[in-house]
Amino acid sequence: MPTRSRIKNFRLADYKDRQANDSRLQERGALQKSGDAFHALADTMPQMVWSTLPDGDHDYYNARWYEYTGAPRGSTDGEAWADMFHPDDQPEAWKRWNHSLETGEPYEVEYRLRHHSGQYRWVLGRALPIIGPDQKIQRWIGTCTDIEDAKQAASHNEMLSQELSHRIKNIFAIISGLISMTARGDESFREPAETLKGRIAALGRAHEYVRPHNDKEQAVLGDVTMQRLLSEIFASYPAFTENRLRISGGDIAVGDRAATPIALVFHELATNSMKYGALAADEGQVDLVISRDQDMVLFKWSENGGAPIDTPPTGSGFGSKLVEMSVTQQLGGRLDRLWLPTGLQIDMAVQAARLSGS
Repeated sequence: MPTRSRIKNFRLADYKDRQANDSRLQERGALQKSGDAFHALADTMPQMVWSTLPDGDHDYYNARWYEYTGAPRGSTDGEAWADMFHPDDQPEAWKRWNHSLETGEPYEVEYRLRHHSGQYRWVLGRALPIIGPDQKIQRWIGTCTDIEDAKQAASHNEMLSQELSHRIKNIFAIISGLISMTARGDESFREPAETLKGRIAALGRAHEYVRPHNDKEQAVLGDVTMQRLLSEIFASYPAFTENRLRISGGDIAVGDRAATPIALVFHELATNSMKYGALAADEGQVDLVISRDQDMVLFKWSENGGAPIDTPPTGSGFGSKLVEMSVTQQLGGRLDRLWLPTGLQIDMAVQAARLSGS
């Protein structure tokens, strides 16, 4: 038979449980009782607005949420809201939400939410914590914004971009073929034809690198950076595989627009070095060092080990003019050539914003 002290302890524990439950219910109803002003504001917003307790328990949704989802009022309180997500998106949504609850960091995730039509539509979910005077989180206020139309438009544009990229690649191949056909019928055109085909091939490699045909290729290639792009351009040069044409220094992201002038500039420099400069000698070397100076990216091209330079050239060919034009006009930079006894040195500075496309 229970003793009087044990009965007293049971009653005390039961009282504490009821008190905790009452406190919980008061917390859940606090926002609803806070006044009509918040409700009026939340209900007039074009986005879905929701609120949770500090532990992430949902206790409020505005009118837009119920209109959008078609869910009965109160049916998505607590953790029932997660059932409104597409099953494939729930793990990532939960992962990010739990991380925000643990750290207090802002919450942001894209997921598919079930529309009242029964279809799943992409939405952007965001939430920020409300911090009290004691520096503790009092609650979370979040929104859901329908981004389905933007997602569809982005997907359509990506398909068009991939189709255009494929056609551009074919155009490069057609042009190279036309040049070869013309050179076969004109002996005097064969040497300039090879030069022109080399430039077109460099453009093609750069284009292929910055505009892969699909997401799978993009995942393999990774982010487009200057050092990776230059490695792609130099890959066809024996001196690069022999480690006589070296790249070092810093790195920077490269946008689509900058890839073309970069390909032209460094293809021209490497080709000229192979014909007339350091890379024409078996032991010749070229070092390309990349660095950053505030809003400019600096390139130092240093040749050594080639034939000694007694006097600098008196004129410049079309290739040199092409390099100059690409640097100054398309990349917003400057270029200086120093004809040192040990070999050519080129100091080039271009705008970082032009390279990244920002």
